[in-house]
Amino acid sequence: MNWGGYVMGRLFIRSMNRTEVDWAVERAAMEGWNPGLHDAAAFWAQDPEGFLIGMLDGKPIASVSAVAYEGGFGFIGFYIVDPAHRGQGYGMQLWQSAIRRLEGRTIGLDGVIEQVPNYKKSGFTLAYSNIRYEFISQPDAFHHMPGTIPITQIPFDTIAHYDRELFQYPRTRFLRTWLHQPAGAALAMVQGGEIRGYGVVRPCRVGFKIGPLFADDQEVADSLFRSLCAEIRQEAPVYLDVPEVNPNGIALARSYNMEKVFGTARMYKNDQPILPTERIFGVTTFELG
Repeated sequence: MNWGGYVMGRLFIRSMNRTEVDWAVERAAMEGWNPGLHDAAAFWAQDPEGFLIGMLDGKPIASVSAVAYEGGFGFIGFYIVDPAHRGQGYGMQLWQSAIRRLEGRTIGLDGVIEQVPNYKKSGFTLAYSNIRYEFISQPDAFHHMPGTIPITQIPFDTIAHYDRELFQYPRTRFLRTWLHQPAGAALAMVQGGEIRGYGVVRPCRVGFKIGPLFADDQEVADSLFRSLCAEIRQEAPVYLDVPEVNPNGIALARSYNMEKVFGTARMYKNDQPILPTERIFGVTTFELG
C-alpha cells in the first residue's frame, strides 16, 4: 500500500508529516489525554511513516497511529475523529488502514474500556488493564535515593538491552529521543555494577508523567519513583500508569496515596507477548506502548 496517499471512500488517507504529528498530539490534548509536551519528537523518531491522517475535502478530520517496531511488533494509538464527523464510517476506514499497515505483526493498543467489545470484533484480545494514578507532588518532599544516577552515565546499549527485557521488542530509535526530553529526567538504579531498573519523568500539558518505571522489585521501583519525583521542583500533579496485574505496582501507588484517575485496556491482535509485568511499575506511554 502506498502510504504517500490513497483514497478510501471519500476519505484521503496518507502518512502525516512531522508538523501534523504535533497536530495529532494537540488533538489528544483536546480529548483530555494529557500528552507530554515533547512526546511528538520521540514518537516520530520511532516510525516517521506510522502516523496516518484522514482528509475530507482537503481538511484533516481524523488520525490514528500504526507505529512499527523492530522484531515484528506494532502499536496503535491516537485514534481520534473530529466530533462533527463521527458516526459516518470515517474512523473505521482509518482504523482499517492502520491494521493493514501493521499486517503480519503482533499489534498492541491501550484502549478505553468502553471500546473493548469493538476492538474484540477486530480480533483483539484483552490482556489486562492499566490504571492511571495521580497525586500532587510537593517541592522538597522527595530526595534522590542512593544508587540512582542520571541515565547519561550508562552506555545507551546497556539501557536499550534492559529496556528490551521488559518491552520485549527493540525500540532504539524511540529511546534515543525519549530518554533526553527537554525539562524531563531519566534515571537508573545501579547496584553491584548492574542495572536494576530505570525510569523517566516528563512534563505534560498538566503536571508530569512517570513512564516507564521498570524495576526488578518494589524496593528498586520505590527508590526510582522517589528520585524521579525529586526532579519535579514545583507543586504539580504526577501520574503513574500501572498494570493492574502487578500487585506491587498497585501497592507502590497506594503507598503515596495516589488516586485512580481512569483505566485502559491493554489488548493484542495475533500473538500476545509474555511481558514481565511484575517488573513493570509504570507503562511508558498509552500511545506507543
